[in-house]
Order: sequence, then structure tokens, then C-alpha cells
Amino acid sequence: MADRRRNNGPPSGTRAPVFASLLRNAAGEAAERPQRARKPTELRKIFLKTGLIPSASGSSYLEIEPARRPTNTPKSLIAPATSLKIACAVHGPRPLPRSANYSPNLLLTTHVKYAPFAHRRRKGHIRDASERDLGVHLETAIRGAIIAERWPKSALDVTITVLEAEDDRWWGDATGSSDASWGMMNVLAGCITAAAAAIADARIDCLDLVAGGVAALVADEEEGDSKDNTTGAGSRPSPRLLLDPDPSEHKNIVAACVVGYLPGRDEITEIWLKGDTSEVASTTPGEKVPGHDVLIDGAIDAARAARSVLAAAVRESGERFIAQSIGVSGITKAGTDIEMKT
Repeated sequence: MADRRRNNGPPSGTRAPVFASLLRNAAGEAAERPQRARKPTELRKIFLKTGLIPSASGSSYLEIEPARRPTNTPKSLIAPATSLKIACAVHGPRPLPRSANYSPNLLLTTHVKYAPFAHRRRKGHIRDASERDLGVHLETAIRGAIIAERWPKSALDVTITVLEAEDDRWWGDATGSSDASWGMMNVLAGCITAAAAAIADARIDCLDLVAGGVAALVADEEEGDSKDNTTGAGSRPSPRLLLDPDPSEHKNIVAACVVGYLPGRDEITEIWLKGDTSEVASTTPGEKVPGHDVLIDGAIDAARAARSVLAAAVRESGERFIAQSIGVSGITKAGTDIEMKT
């Protein structure tokens, strides 16, 4: 039965349609996909801020810089690629109701939901299978970092709203050119980092700051033609390892891997690998290593790089908490000076 009190939007795309005439400019030049200008081991700029939701125990906002437009491409109203924008709110720890069974550990609940306008295809008000999968992966990544036995018979709710998600492919490609949802890999890595910052902002004890990292094996034809192909003419070029890949910059992504990593303990709390992980050539000539080993090592390196941004955001949250505590104490003591001791 339809909800008559809610005007549901159309199930089709929420963005303006791209017509064939827009793929070419007035001079007849075709639009070019954005090219990766970063080094293979370089990540995009990450903006991470905590304490943006006053009603929550802890909150964070994460945004990743979108891909740049090619320099030789004329300006267009169509953006070359989307960026990643995630808002996270943490509520708790809160006591469980008396009717609930006794739990010696903290009960963790994660909820990941796309905004209706976040994806190229409009999302409904009820979570679909992809959003539920992201919630399960996020819960596994966070559970390995939280010291759950310190809050018996308590619950913690982590709610993530994806305001803008990265596309699975470039908007100029055909609809059925890529069936794999490579954009979800970047969304999961961002959710892990944002949730870790929000949990630290809520003053919840953790073993370490868990950071999300993603790496991919890319075999683009234009990149393989420019290099010497030792596998023979007409064969597929050897895939390259790239950290923090943008799906709009590459046409052929072979495999991708996301990890939730604890740098201080050198532990992996979550891993999600997808794609063809057959043998690939490593940096040493003539050596062949399994593709999953290369992907996992690359994702760990990306998580270590993202951890520096996470640590800076948590440090800023701690300084803000100390400043607020000093202000409250000064008010209660009727203006008495307070000296901080280190």
C-alpha cells in the first residue's frame, strides 16, 4: 500500500540526463574522461572535521576532492566526476532497557544510508541490499577497534549518511559498460575513517584509530600501449597498482580491495576484495606475485596515509574538548583562574 502522505520521487536518475549532443562541443571534439594526475601512491586530499552535530555524542564529516577536468577539454556544465561526502553521528553509549538480556559487552549497531540525491540513481527511503552490506562491513571494521567490555549492558549506534557517493564509472561511458560497483569500495573506506573520527569524538575507548584504505589494479588500454608489452601483441596489458582510485578516471578496473587497518597494532579488522586477482607482474622484473597480496599491501599503505588525517582530526577534537572543559570549570568556580598541568 502506497504512502499517500509522502510524495515519493521518481525511481529513475536524480541528475539531469546527459544527451548525446553534450558529449561533443561546438567544434565537434568529443569529451574526454578525466585523467589521473596523481602518482600511483598518492591519495586525494581529504577534509575531515569532528563535532558538527551538537545533538550527537560524537560526529564527523568527511569529504574527498573530486577528479579534475582535463586541461584541453572545454568547460561544460557537466562535472567530470563526483566527490565523496559522508556525515557520521554516534549516539551512546546508552543503557539498554531493563527488558533486554544482560550483555557483558557493548552492543554496536551501524546504519549506512544514501541520501536520495547522493547517487546517479535515486535511492529510496528504505535501505537496499548495497546499503545493508555497507553497514555489515562497517560494523566488522569498527568492532575490532572498540574495547567493548568496558560498557556492559550498553549500546552504541553509529549512523552514516552518504551525501554524495562516487560514481561506478565515468558519465560518458555506456550504461552497461561496467557492472561492478567500484564506487562502493571508496564509500566503505570513507565510512570507516569517518566512523573512527566520530567514535573518538564521543570519547569511547578504542585500541587504536581504525582507518580505511582502498587500492585497485587498473589495466587501461591507453596506458598499456605507451609501455613495452612483454606479453605479446594484442594481449591485455599488465595491470598497475593504484592507491585511492577514482572510477571515473579509469575504464578498466580489474580488481579492488578495501581494508580497515589499525596502524598501531598492525592488524586488519575488515577486508573486502573484489575482482580478478590473478598473478600480476611486481616491481621486480621477472617476478610474479598473487594479485590479492599486492592489493592488500596497497590498501594498507592507503590506510596508513589516511590515518595521518584521522589523527589530526582527533587531536583537534581533543583540544576542543579540553577548551570546553576549562570554560565550564571556570564558570562554576565564579571566574577562578585554572592552570593546566601537563
